[in-house]
Amino acid sequence: MNTLPLFPIRRFSAMTLPALLLFATAQAQDLPFETAIVELDETPRERLLDGTVEAVNQATMSAQTAGRIAEVFFDVDDYVQPGAPLVRFTDVEQQSALGQAKAALDEARARQNQADEEFRRIAGLFEAQSASKREYDQALAARDAARARVEAARSSVSAAEQQLEYTLVRAPYAGIVTERHVETGEAVGVGQPLMSGLSLEVLRVIVDLPQQVATQVREYRKAYVLTDEGRVAATNVTIFPYAHSASKTFRVRLELPEGQFALYPGMFVKVAFVTGESRRLLVPTNALLRRSEVTGVYVVDDQQQVRMRQVRVGGTFANRTEVLSGLREGERVAADPIDADIYLKTRVVTDHD
Repeated sequence: MNTLPLFPIRRFSAMTLPALLLFATAQAQDLPFETAIVELDETPRERLLDGTVEAVNQATMSAQTAGRIAEVFFDVDDYVQPGAPLVRFTDVEQQSALGQAKAALDEARARQNQADEEFRRIAGLFEAQSASKREYDQALAARDAARARVEAARSSVSAAEQQLEYTLVRAPYAGIVTERHVETGEAVGVGQPLMSGLSLEVLRVIVDLPQQVATQVREYRKAYVLTDEGRVAATNVTIFPYAHSASKTFRVRLELPEGQFALYPGMFVKVAFVTGESRRLLVPTNALLRRSEVTGVYVVDDQQQVRMRQVRVGGTFANRTEVLSGLREGERVAADPIDADIYLKTRVVTDHD
């Protein structure tokens, strides 16, 4: 009786296949993906503290002249370009003052011309010895006084023009309106707040630093703001030279580079201050494979066998991540876990066929 050759029956289920991929091994002379060496390297030792984001440019525009509000051009949450008009006053009084100043200037110029002509006439007579020294001095003084009155009139015109310019309040820089203090038709005086705003282009972070780590922070002066998009290095670290009398903390101000980091004034953020150096076991961040709550790497041994191994990771430093457990120094890992995963699946299918 003929019998069919017996082949082992392979059963795959939804639970078996991931396990098969997890522990699958492959052996080849040349792997079709790059590998990286697990290294023990010096990295910064950091202290995490809470900080508050604030805008470097934030101001409340106040009235510099008295008047009635004729028009308000922006409202809360509006974006304003630099130099854009914010509030316009009625300017009847300022226009009248400017007209009076210009008329006074015209009068002063006319009197200056008359004084110049009189001085030239007296000077000619004085040279011909037909006028006395007293008459010459009087003409000279009258000319100089006329010139001084012209300068004073010009200053009055400039002051009147400035008062007229104050009737149109402009934005000092680009930003967002955060508060509006006046309404159309309201009478305001000098110094009264009109509109508040801030710029989102340049930000900084304020941190209250415990005195226990103040010495190390002063020594290294390096800090990183942790965001959802990664770590942002502070461009400047300023430590105030005194401690708060009640909390015994030092105020630290971190300047941030210009750019969009999903940070907004008033937010709480985590700040990593460099307080020293430590030796850590590091792998390239791109070598990590994350599946749900599991983090792993594909390890390549001396026999070119590829296995996935679960690891526990710590912080990230530049483009490398600390491995707390699961790897040893000198081991090789796949630089791209996707390529390694594809390679293992290909080997499993080949072996099955």
